[in-house]
Order: sequence, then structure tokens, then C-alpha cells
Amino acid sequence: MINRRARALLLATALFGTALLAGPASADTLREALAKAYRSNPTLTGARAGQRATDEGVPIARARGLPSANATASYSEDFVRSALNFTSPARSAGAAVNLTVPIYSGGAVRNGIKAADARVSAGQANLRDTEATLFANVVAAYMDVIRDQAIVSLNQQNLQVLNVNLEATRDRFQVGDLTRTDVAQSQARLSEARSQLESAQATLINSRETYVRLVGEPAVALEPPPPLPNLPQSPDTAVTVALDNNPALLAAQRRRDAARFDTSVARAARAPTIAAVSGYNYQNFLGSLSSGVPGLDITQTSKTAQAGVQLTIPLFQGGLPTAQVRRAQALESQSIEQTIEVERNIVAQTRASYASWRASNELIVSSQAAVDANTLSLEGVRAENSVGNRTILDILNAEQELLNSQVNLVSARRNSYVAGFSLLAAMGQAEARDLGLDAGALYDPTQNYRRVRNDIWDFHDDPKPAPVATRTVDTPAQTPSVMGPTQP
Repeated sequence: MINRRARALLLATALFGTALLAGPASADTLREALAKAYRSNPTLTGARAGQRATDEGVPIARARGLPSANATASYSEDFVRSALNFTSPARSAGAAVNLTVPIYSGGAVRNGIKAADARVSAGQANLRDTEATLFANVVAAYMDVIRDQAIVSLNQQNLQVLNVNLEATRDRFQVGDLTRTDVAQSQARLSEARSQLESAQATLINSRETYVRLVGEPAVALEPPPPLPNLPQSPDTAVTVALDNNPALLAAQRRRDAARFDTSVARAARAPTIAAVSGYNYQNFLGSLSSGVPGLDITQTSKTAQAGVQLTIPLFQGGLPTAQVRRAQALESQSIEQTIEVERNIVAQTRASYASWRASNELIVSSQAAVDANTLSLEGVRAENSVGNRTILDILNAEQELLNSQVNLVSARRNSYVAGFSLLAAMGQAEARDLGLDAGALYDPTQNYRRVRNDIWDFHDDPKPAPVATRTVDTPAQTPSVMGPTQP
């Protein structure tokens, strides 16, 4: 079994060459299409922003265990005073500074940080899954455009052939060689071909618009994709790799771990907490404090400072801690079941992708054989018609069978490639890091995590958010035109 590094290298060589993110302006290869989607698709750029928000859960959880300090200032003016109170001050100003240092919180802070870290890991795995899903969708859209262009071209060619057939049938009808029935059959088949072409063109427009939505730019002269290397030899091998590498499963497992830590955080609400506290207070009566004795002045300022240890022991909280623990346990149980559900889905998806890929490969062989046979059959039917052994309807049927087999071949090639790439995605081997990208060109989610993890400053905002993804409103509406005849 080829190891992951070798797989990544071979897949990178096949798909991306040496510079995924430095392609030309027009996306005419699969390498360039994936590069543009990686840079500017809003699903992926939005997922990156969401992951940065998840990263902030760690410093938020950590802040609960760090010292906190605050300062207050006040000024008051007494507008109404009792006539019997000769010593009451008319005004006062004060300031206070307090410092609290948590010492023990029953494990709430420690487990809260662990839960946040687990959610960061889950988010990073989800980001990998988003990349793989996006790439699979881009590959499908890329292959859809190639397939539908070929189908439109085949239908155009078929329409041209049927036009020639109709003209020839009319000419032979004029000389009495054929009947009006033959002409009507040719006309009916030509009308059906026009309908098929219209349908194929509508499908092509839809595929091209989907491509624009995913990649951000119109498809231009798409080249055939490179072969996919190192696909597994059996579904069991594929499932084994998928269970080790699939990012969706890794994310579910890390969410399960976070839920377990949340239960420990909930239990800490029953535990006592210890904190060191200190404070300093200053008050100034601004000369308005009187002793009530003529000629006797008193101090107009007051200063106090204190320090100590504060112990808080929960005695009764109305059942709140127990309810919180039960809720956390239920959510932990839910996450365990969800992990199993994700695992089931991955197993089914991997096996289904493998079966679809193998079936499509077999269909390619049979469709190619059908195309060869129908081509030979059409030539024979035409030759036999020229000597009177075949009817016009036989020719029309042979032409339609050839068209159907050509369309089946184009579709089978598309399905095989898409299923193969989906299989790699299910195995966790179709992400940006597996495609041989230069590390400097990739988005690294751990970079932001390392930046914010230990940030304790209260005024350290990021720049104002600005769009990263590109808009497509200015792209032209797609048309069903094709560059030229396309044979499967």
C-alpha cells in the first residue's frame, strides 16, 4: 500500500504540476479552475473566517483564569441636605482600583480551555472537509461542462446529418424512388433532433453557470483532465484509509472530546472557588466636609487599601448545577452518536464512490464498444440502403443508436472521473495539502490560532472585515455555443 506522502506527491504531479496558484488568467485546465476556487470561493473563504471565530474560543476560555483589574471614578454633588446635618459634605469625588486573581475554580477554566482547543481542532478538520467538498464540486462542474459541450456538439452533428438525410430523401421522393412516408419519417426525426439539441444546450448553460458559481469565472476552452493516480484496489482498502484520514470523521471525534470537557466544566459549578483580591480607594470631599465645630478643620480626603483571599462555597443554587451537568451529559451522548453516524456515512460514501467508479470504468469499455459497433452498423445500413435492402427508417434508427452510444460514452467518462475524485475526497486525500501546493501559498488555519491563543490584551482588534471572495454579477450570461465539433 502506497503511503500518504507518496499518494500526495503522485496526485500533485497529476493534477497540479508545480504552481497551482500561479496559473494564467483564463481557467482552461483543471489545475487553474481548482486554484481559482481555492483562492476566492465564498464557501471556502467564509469557512476560513468561521474558523478564525472558533479560534477565539481559546483565549475567551483562558481569560476566566487570568487576573482582572478595574478602576472606577465618581463625582457627586448634594443639591439638597438636611438642615440638621451640619457635617454632611456638599460634594465628593472618589476613585478605586480593584484586582482579582483566580486561584482555584474547580477545574472549570482548565477543562474550558481543553474544550475550546478540541473545538479548534474540529473546526480545522471541518475546514479540510470544506476544501475537499469544494474541490469535488469543482471537478464535477468542470467535467459537466466538458460532457455537455460534447453532447451539444454531437447533437449538432446529428442535426446536420439529419438535414442532409432529409434533403436526400426529398430528392429521391421527387424521382419516385421513395414514398411520402419516408419523407415524413425523416422530418419527424429531424424535429426530435432539434428538441434534443435545445435540451442539451440548456443543460450546457446550466453547467457553465454552475462552473462560474464555483470557480468565479466562465469556463474557457477546458482541457481534458489528467488521470487520477493511485485509486484503491478494493473497497476495504478505501474504507480503511477513509476511517484514518477523512476530515469529517476527525471533526466529529474532536467535537465528541469537546463535549466531554464541557461536562467537566459543568461539574465545576458545584466546587468552591478561591481568588486573591486587593483594592485601593481614594475619596476627596473637595473642602465641603465640615466638623460642625467653629474653627476646627478636618481632613477632606480618605484613603484605604486592602488585600486578602476570597473563598466562595456554593451551598444551594436551586438545582442549577445538576441541570447543567445533565444537559452536558446529554450533549456528550449526542456527540457520541453523531460520531457513529458520521462514520457510517463515510463508510457508505466510500463504498458507493468506489462502486460508482468501477462501474463507470466498465461502462466506458462497453460504451466504446457500442460506439465502434454502431459506427460500423450505420455504414453497413447506408450501404445496404443504396442497393434497396434497407429503408430510410433503418438509417434513422442506426444514426440515433450511434448518437446514444456516443452520449453514453461521454457521460461514462465524466462519471468515472467524478466518482474517482469523490473516492479520493472520501479517503481524505483530495484536499489542498494533498495536491502538492507550496506551503507558502496555502491558507494555514493554525497560523491565526497561534496568533490569538495567548493574546491577553484588551485592545488588539483585527482590521475591518473586507470581502475576499470574488463576485460573479459582472460575468456574462453563459451561452450554449461550443468551439467546434467534439467527438468522445
